[in-house]
Amino acid sequence: MLGLFSAKSGHPLADAKEAKRVLGELALREAAAALDEVGGWLESVVADEAFKLAERLSLISLLDEAVQPQARKLGRDYLTSPRLGRQQEYKLWQANHDFWAQLGAAYDSCLERYARQEKGSEAIKSDLPLLIARMLRAYSGRLKWDQFRYGPIAGELWQRMGRAFLFAEQNKFSRQTLTPYPALPGETAVESEYLRALVFQASSMDSLLPLEIEIAERFIAHFLPQFVFTAEVRPDNVYWVDADKPVPPRRLAVLPQMSPSLRFFSAGAALAKVEAMLRQVERGEVPAEVNLGGQYSARIVLPVLRHLAMYWAPKPPMRSHDRHRVKSRLTVVNGLNGIHARLADKGGEDSEAWVVDDVSLGGMGAQVPLGANDWVRIGALLGMQPEGGSNWLIGVIRRFSRETPAQGSVGIETLSKAPQAVAGDLGGMDCNALLLDTLHSGDTVRVVLPSAAFEPAIPLVFAWQGRSARLDPIEQIETGVDFDLGLYRVAPPV
Repeated sequence: MLGLFSAKSGHPLADAKEAKRVLGELALREAAAALDEVGGWLESVVADEAFKLAERLSLISLLDEAVQPQARKLGRDYLTSPRLGRQQEYKLWQANHDFWAQLGAAYDSCLERYARQEKGSEAIKSDLPLLIARMLRAYSGRLKWDQFRYGPIAGELWQRMGRAFLFAEQNKFSRQTLTPYPALPGETAVESEYLRALVFQASSMDSLLPLEIEIAERFIAHFLPQFVFTAEVRPDNVYWVDADKPVPPRRLAVLPQMSPSLRFFSAGAALAKVEAMLRQVERGEVPAEVNLGGQYSARIVLPVLRHLAMYWAPKPPMRSHDRHRVKSRLTVVNGLNGIHARLADKGGEDSEAWVVDDVSLGGMGAQVPLGANDWVRIGALLGMQPEGGSNWLIGVIRRFSRETPAQGSVGIETLSKAPQAVAGDLGGMDCNALLLDTLHSGDTVRVVLPSAAFEPAIPLVFAWQGRSARLDPIEQIETGVDFDLGLYRVAPPV
């Protein structure tokens, strides 16, 4: 491919020998540095008007192929690196996100030039299926990385992907099978790449953690051939999208206004298959035939499969409790240490003011300012004091979406309406904990402990109303951002 370049451009990569050297060195670079360098090359190649369209597309493709291994590695680093600081995490996220965004935009620019019938466009006609498939895969990568931080998702992204799909469909190659990358096994098609992005969005990732989102995406790829994608209005349609509009796919509550660019999809046979796999994993067997990108226990995989089965079903998930619309202020304290200090009347960290949108017996929805600390995430423990009240509640963020860079929306599950702060002994170590339930001898109670503090054989002992109380561990219920939630049995008083 390097032999096709002309000498008209002054760009360094217009020289075949220099391009070969750069591409060879890229393959040897550390992942973050390689993706950063490729971003610069992509930007300069797209901007250089001296390149013919075939030369431009060839260079973009070669740069893309050169760093695919590093892109996969950097993505794994984000998901598996232990205890990243917030700045480190954001830097790693941005490197991944920006690469996929720039790559998608680079392929998109070639498609736009072809659609305008720029001089030399005919030379890339046979490459269009691969161009659009890679463009959609790159934009899907951007979508996933946007979702790792829970948005916002630009409406323009849906329109660009939708119009590329429609272009392929109109030119009768949307279902043409192809191999997206020489070094990666498996075949795809433009329609498959577009549908995968639609299913990803329709699967409501705003209540999953980043690792769970990654696993869900892998399951989507595995089950995708069983999905039904059609332009027909059918009784079994579950979701719809207008491929020509800057809007995401939506559940089919009512029939949308008809349009030639309207498309429908449903899980089809995939729903039965995911439910069967769910029963298999409930028995402790993680299926080996699914490429999940790593080895994961049934405990990690199970909630992902349950989530997908719920959102792929014909009927939407039902709320456990009715929600009531309100507008009220909520004082919020973040994390176990801050909550414990507030409940123990020892001051504590600064609080934040959120606005509650709706409430139910099980929790509430709220609007959240996203400040520089940016600690809001799924699994975060909250101490909450409703406006006008003196009592504190304990809750956990279960759903999070970033409406704008400065404003988010959260769904909060209330764990306790009468928590108590205790300072106890856990196997000879001091332990600040939160009791979520009232102590009665022989009953079980839930206790919030510091992260990694729960031990199956070690009781929690503390002073309680002038006596010594002992809680014997039963099981660990949950692990959150900075806490463990354990179930204990109250021992008889001594």
